Amino acid sequence: MRILLLLVFLLSCMASNVFAIGSVKLDKVEISQYGLYPFQETPFIDEVKLQALISELEKKVAIEPKNAHWSENNELITEVPGRMLDKEAFQVLFRSAYYEQDMKRITVPTMPVYPKVDQSLLKEIQTKELGSYTTFYKKGNKERADNIALATAAIDSHVVFPGESFSFNDVVGERTAQRGYKRAPVIVKGELAEDIGGGICQVSSTLFNAVDLKGIQILERYAHSRSVPYVPDGRDATVSWWGPDFVFKNRYNQPLLIRAHATDGRMVVRILSSDSVDHFTGESS
Repeated sequence: MRILLLLVFLLSCMASNVFAIGSVKLDKVEISQYGLYPFQETPFIDEVKLQALISELEKKVAIEPKNAHWSENNELITEVPGRMLDKEAFQVLFRSAYYEQDMKRITVPTMPVYPKVDQSLLKEIQTKELGSYTTFYKKGNKERADNIALATAAIDSHVVFPGESFSFNDVVGERTAQRGYKRAPVIVKGELAEDIGGGICQVSSTLFNAVDLKGIQILERYAHSRSVPYVPDGRDATVSWWGPDFVFKNRYNQPLLIRAHATDGRMVVRILSSDSVDHFTGESS
């Protein structure tokens, strides 16, 4: 009976293409090490060790999906599915291999993980512009200009779904030298200083002015301790990895697409959606 069930399972895996290229295999010798000792007349699987194996395999086979996005040349790059461990299928296969003597090796089964944003969605939500904002910077200040370009690229093509919140720090990530960020002027407690990632507050401030719309709820925004030259007083949004963040929530009935570009001393953020985008969904809490 077990062999029949296993054959049905294997056929279904083949039909669904669940065994991905670059898959992980386990030999019978390795599988047999997961027995509960000392052996009794009928050996049992050590469930604690098996769960530890499953956790390890989850990390080993995982491939993050990649959202569709627009390239620097405004070319639409299609999405790429990822994969994850099919835990239920693995348990069936592992237990069958453990008890069936003629099974010498198993291939760890995976299942596809589809990205949230595909190219059809991007095409649909780029038809109507809801808001935009432009700021300017000195392209001759190469370190600051490079930081602005990196942070701008990080938010470009990002999609915020209805009811979802956007966190600048989460999306852009930590500003480190390893990720290409450089030392440039920043404002710290009202004084000018230099730090890794100087200049990215112009990106968050430009974004703030672009998303300051009726259908968007600003959840978190902090002003600099002194005026900044790229936006009017009171229209800035300072950010830092260990401190302030800029966070907003999409209250529209459709996803929002952020398009952001920074070239030749000019930064532009545009907020787009579909033709069917409607008024925000109500409550402000």
